[in-house]
Amino acid sequence: MQTSTLARARRTPATQLEGRTFFRCLGYVPHYWPSALCAYLTILAISALNLAAPQFIRWGVDAGIREGRTEVLPQAALALVGLVVLKGALTFAQGYLSESVSQSVAYELRNAIHLKLQSLSFSYHDRAESGQLLARAISDVDRVRFLTGRALLRLVDCIILFLGAAVMLVRMNPLLAFLSLGSMPLLALQAYRYGRLFRPLSTALQQQLGVLTTRLEQNLRGARIVKAFAQEQAECERFDRENCSLLDLTVRSALVQARNVPLMDLIASLGTVAIIWYGGRLVIEGQLTLGELVAFNTYLAQLVLPVRRLGMLISAIAGAIASGQRVFEILDAESEVREKPGAVPLPPVRGHVRFEGVSFAYFGRKRVLEDVSFEVQPGQVVALLGATGSGKSTIINLIPRFYDPTAGRVLIDGYDIRDVTLASLRQQIGIVLQETTLFAASIRENIAFGRPGARMEEIVEAARAAQAHAFIMQMPQGYDTRVGERGVTLSGGQKQRIAIARALLSDPRILILDEATSSVDTDTELQIQAALERLMVGRTSFIIAQRLSTVRKADLILVLDRGRLVAQGTHDDLLRRSGFYADIYHRQLLAGAEGGGA
Repeated sequence: MQTSTLARARRTPATQLEGRTFFRCLGYVPHYWPSALCAYLTILAISALNLAAPQFIRWGVDAGIREGRTEVLPQAALALVGLVVLKGALTFAQGYLSESVSQSVAYELRNAIHLKLQSLSFSYHDRAESGQLLARAISDVDRVRFLTGRALLRLVDCIILFLGAAVMLVRMNPLLAFLSLGSMPLLALQAYRYGRLFRPLSTALQQQLGVLTTRLEQNLRGARIVKAFAQEQAECERFDRENCSLLDLTVRSALVQARNVPLMDLIASLGTVAIIWYGGRLVIEGQLTLGELVAFNTYLAQLVLPVRRLGMLISAIAGAIASGQRVFEILDAESEVREKPGAVPLPPVRGHVRFEGVSFAYFGRKRVLEDVSFEVQPGQVVALLGATGSGKSTIINLIPRFYDPTAGRVLIDGYDIRDVTLASLRQQIGIVLQETTLFAASIRENIAFGRPGARMEEIVEAARAAQAHAFIMQMPQGYDTRVGERGVTLSGGQKQRIAIARALLSDPRILILDEATSSVDTDTELQIQAALERLMVGRTSFIIAQRLSTVRKADLILVLDRGRLVAQGTHDDLLRRSGFYADIYHRQLLAGAEGGGA
């Protein structure tokens, strides 16, 4: 992956895409134009002070030293001190203002990335690596921040200072200016070559940093599995390999920079040699004063400094452009699930759900649902049965529009769910997924996640209904107890009961339970089932379950096999007329009940 990324980067030098990315990054700066304008005005003032300083030096040398006027020396010295003090104040203002602008741009980009990631459909997150997304939201945004702040200001400063110093050199002595400027094309060529070498390295560096972040994030998330299988050493070796790749790219980047700096110094010194050689002769011949020669050499130093800085800026800008491309890849990503321009809010629903010829395929591959049609009346309890991969989870993911069907349509109370707003649809659906996700917050905050403004009495009522109140009160701080990242401080059954309470607090008209009692013991399951039976009254409920007790009580059973709906009906009806269901019943459900799973 690393080699191919670097190879592609080498084949693509400064492209039109990079230019668009550069100006797109800069497009955020005008959003904060008052501070930005003041920052650039201070740059003009600082450049003017820099250009004025050599003239005071010339005056001090010629009028003070050469003519022996001692009163001029303190005046020239005070003038230079005044310039330095004023320049320091302006530099402080410029640094504060530019950093304020760049940090505001970073703030805007981070918010935009977070908002975009929240709006993208499940299919995007199925393919994306969380480590890469983290690297882009943090490291890449920080590089763009540098581009819109100090890098851009330094670039403008370099251009102004270079042009100003060049004009002053030509005004003082055109021929000497021509000789001293002779090395500038070589400096510019070296800066260009340096940028061509460094740009692909910078892109590869950011890519590898994302790979390393992904590896670290996966190890942290799967720490228990790593330890359970005694794979600490193997994971350390994998991380070491990726870390070595990053080190190799970093060293190669440092080598390119290390070669560039002395070469730029050598080329820049050619102009100084020309001034000493030819300018010295002019002073001896009386065609140039000593003060003018000193001022001339100072201007040349000011001229060389921007070109040398440009070499370093090119590397920073190249890295920022590469980072900007990675950031904009997220911001430009299109969600496969989008609201129509004229989407209407879904009014309070009764819970009438209908699938009409629904087919679905993940990423355009083999279909996981094929022409599925069924109808669920308001208040019915629906059990979905089938082997792993038969399409059960896909069906429940289509109801809240986590994905859109590739064919057919899903209707709720007669509304095609693609015609209504996502928020109004999902606010009326309560979900408890198979993989319970809790946030690193208090139990109260986790239960009230769907209704942040819920009263404490409502939170407790939902917890009681989910059979969670008793164990919550045994916690050190009750409902204010923090559960740790992903709820690691709770058992599987406790996490699921909190997740059920969270779903119930939102008072949904449609309830989706994906193996909602898979991580609880039989006694706890019976308690939860008793509570759910009361709470399911008046709600349309979809349950993925492998336990006989749940299936027997369902109003409608949907039997799936390899993405097709092979049978539907009540338990008794299916036993009489569906051999496929009868086989599942005797092989799985009945066997599970005899083993204590009922």
